[in-house]
Amino acid sequence: MVDTGNGTFAQVMGRIGPRVQVRRPEGGREWEVPPTALRLATFEECRAADPADRCDGCERTREGRRDAEARGDKSAMTDAAVLMGRHQREAHP
Repeated sequence: MVDTGNGTFAQVMGRIGPRVQVRRPEGGREWEVPPTALRLATFEECRAADPADRCDGCERTREGRRDAEARGDKSAMTDAAVLMGRHQREAHP
């Protein structure tokens, strides 16, 4: 998400009453915004904000999952999800 009030890329953490709690994806202090102040981030904004999106290992795993999905191979899709989790833990702690 993007907080349109300040242009900050934000991850939604929860909701309290009429307000949404957000924080930067890399962590830090949360802040509250009205839901109308949030918009979905574009694909380009997400890639720019997430260093893992620039990782060759992440991209190879994503490509494998996309290929499996195109083939309708649910087992390979599950394998790709497990591989991504393992890669995230090892390469992006």
